[in-house]
Amino acid sequence: MLNVVLLGTGNLARHLFEAFSNAKGAKIIQVVGRNLNDLSWFSHHCAVSNDFTEIFAADVYLIAVKDDAIGEVSGFLAEKKGIVAHTSGAMELDVIKAAKKGVFYPLQTFSKGRTVHFKNIPICVEASDNKSLQVLTQLGRSVSDNVQEIDSDQRKKLHLAAVFVNNFTNYLYSVGEALCLENDVSFDLLKPLILETALKVQTMSPKKAQTGPARRNDRESMQMHLELLTDEHKKTLYTLLSTAIKETYEKEL
Repeated sequence: MLNVVLLGTGNLARHLFEAFSNAKGAKIIQVVGRNLNDLSWFSHHCAVSNDFTEIFAADVYLIAVKDDAIGEVSGFLAEKKGIVAHTSGAMELDVIKAAKKGVFYPLQTFSKGRTVHFKNIPICVEASDNKSLQVLTQLGRSVSDNVQEIDSDQRKKLHLAAVFVNNFTNYLYSVGEALCLENDVSFDLLKPLILETALKVQTMSPKKAQTGPARRNDRESMQMHLELLTDEHKKTLYTLLSTAIKETYEKEL
């Protein structure tokens, strides 16, 4: 059984806590964070503390805080014997100030109030030494069926790819929703299209799956769309994306 201390009380920390609460090979023995109100959510299940000088001894310390705070938080763990691992997709392994350091990055989007199934989530691990890598792999397998060794350079580029396929895509959903609301049309009408788009790339390349007026270089439709858009920001976004799609496929037209 691996004993884990979780540092952080935000969205990811809560999801990790719930995942490990059902794990057979690992147990969170303490949650440490600055916000007492947020700590109260964890206090019914394990020890909590807002004092970073009173952190329990553990096999693994998981840092689930914003990227800019990882280095500072890891400083409180520099003398600990356990493995200190952050959960960021974008930060280097060496941002951690400890002898045994690692990365434990769940590649998924996490939203408050939304349940996710960790068994299907890829866990990307990296470590400063083989023994620590083995421990983090064991920890990952206690909650997920998909644990991958990914180095810092690969992980940063993977995280960049994730921003495109998740963060940017979700923003475009919000633009579509706003257009529907502005014109008294239900956003629900677009949900089957959103679902089919996501399902399609499970079995075929996104490049082959591309459709739409820009893919066909349907100039009249694109001009009509631009005339319908009154917001200059949305016009710029539409033009930028349409141009990128058109230039990608223009040799095939």
